[in-house]
Amino acid sequence: MKLVKMEEALELVEDGSTVTISGISFSRNPMAFIFALERRGVRDLGFVDREPGVGLEYMIKKGMVKRVRAAMVSLEWFGIPMNFRRAIERGEITFLEDTCGAFMAGIRAGSIGVPFMPVRGVLGSDLIKLHEESGSWKVIRDPFDGDEVVLVKAIVPDLAIIHCHRADPLGNAEIEGPVYEDEFKAKAAKTVIVTAEEIVDEDYFKGKRPTIHSTYVKAVVHAPGGAKPTGMFRLYDVDYDAIWDLLSS
Repeated sequence: MKLVKMEEALELVEDGSTVTISGISFSRNPMAFIFALERRGVRDLGFVDREPGVGLEYMIKKGMVKRVRAAMVSLEWFGIPMNFRRAIERGEITFLEDTCGAFMAGIRAGSIGVPFMPVRGVLGSDLIKLHEESGSWKVIRDPFDGDEVVLVKAIVPDLAIIHCHRADPLGNAEIEGPVYEDEFKAKAAKTVIVTAEEIVDEDYFKGKRPTIHSTYVKAVVHAPGGAKPTGMFRLYDVDYDAIWDLLSS
């Protein structure tokens, strides 16, 4: 059985780890787990994602993150996250700008266990130099037609924290509504922690394909309301006032 208390799951997170989280900007961030991580005093984390928002901004505000790689860090109509921007301007964190397509290529490569994935759309971008220096992209000649192609190194986070609608004690998890990149993140990460609004019996998944299979999951934590103040499809809406208070105070 993989169902554990929050405190047990927190022990899986080490200072300096590279993490990714579920959802995007205002949707289905694993906030209960992030709040617990902050109380535990975890520091010096790396963070990789395509379109993070509230979860990352809170972690930066609390001094938990040192390295960020993302394509689009956004609080949508609130604008550029203030703590994220301030931390970069002050040199408190390093930021490697990605693109949505390249991130997807990297996380897909990680999810299927191959060392890289080719893309073309970033050719000509100044990001090429930054990523070649960091070792995350490499420009080569296509062995079939000789044209240039960019290889995106597989993204393999140390930890993925995924908040879902329901999970069973074995680790099978179900997400309703938009899944975003969460299935790829779970398959790519070395360790996966699932937090769930509801814990269901093992029979629930008989004849039903889980969004995330138990094979990939290390621990399951029961966390009702675990995405608040971000939104949870069909269960609760985004609380914009609470988000503003959380991030601006």
